[in-house]
Amino acid sequence: MTSVLYDAPGPKAKVRNWIYSGIFVVLFALVMWWALSLMAEKGQLAADKWTPFVTDSQVWTTYLIPGLLETLKAGALAMVIALPLGAVLGIGRLSDHAWVRGPVGTWVEFFRAIPVLMLMLFSSALYSPQFMDVPSDTRPFWAVVTGLVLYNSAVIAEIVRAGVLSLPRGQTDAAKAIGMRKGQTMAYVLIPQAVTAMLPALVSQLVVILKDTALGGALLGFAELLSMNRQISANYSNTIATLFVIALIYIVVNFALTSLASQLEGRLRKSKKGTGAVLGAEEIDDPVPGANTAAGA
Repeated sequence: MTSVLYDAPGPKAKVRNWIYSGIFVVLFALVMWWALSLMAEKGQLAADKWTPFVTDSQVWTTYLIPGLLETLKAGALAMVIALPLGAVLGIGRLSDHAWVRGPVGTWVEFFRAIPVLMLMLFSSALYSPQFMDVPSDTRPFWAVVTGLVLYNSAVIAEIVRAGVLSLPRGQTDAAKAIGMRKGQTMAYVLIPQAVTAMLPALVSQLVVILKDTALGGALLGFAELLSMNRQISANYSNTIATLFVIALIYIVVNFALTSLASQLEGRLRKSKKGTGAVLGAEEIDDPVPGANTAAGA
């Protein structure tokens, strides 16, 4: 038997997988035991390191909640701008017109090749008083958002392009046969069907956007969630406990985002607008060799 992703294992393979899983669990438990023992020796598991998160509300009202709100605000704004911009760029890369496809492709490849942190640093320098009159207290926020939008819109453009090119060629041919123009084919036939194929990769990129806000806190002074670790640690001397709590907050937020996306994906699949295909990283990097000239916007 085979599944969509891999060959179903036989009896011997199942036994081997169980053995490998057991070995991994044992090794993981030993590593965790060693790490916890080391933390206990250094006093990092002492109650006074963890109780402030339960007994002192200022830890949450002064540091964690404001930091989380800044993270969500920057991430949400970057998502709202990057998603439609990436969709337009992705469709532009599929254009039959070289004067559209060429500049858009250059833009996408350029910003996809630059680290997002470098884009944030360039944006922060651009927003300095030497070039623009952006208030110093909001400059880190706008630098983070700008860097996230420039980088992630380029990545989303490739996701959109890969999603459209993953559809069977017959979809485009059928639309042409009934007299639909290229724009109509893209808007009413290709994009609705490609959405479900693109959704997992898009959600992964949205999670990346949310996590990358921490880069601004590390180097630009942006008061996001992770940067609150320094202030909490300075006041309560509990670096490990603070990082653990912040990591849990990230997990909860990202899990909520992926759960919401999973529900949306399920509804889209039930509406029978998708092809059932799901994009992987290799399809995004090289959707269909040479196919970018076969489909157009």
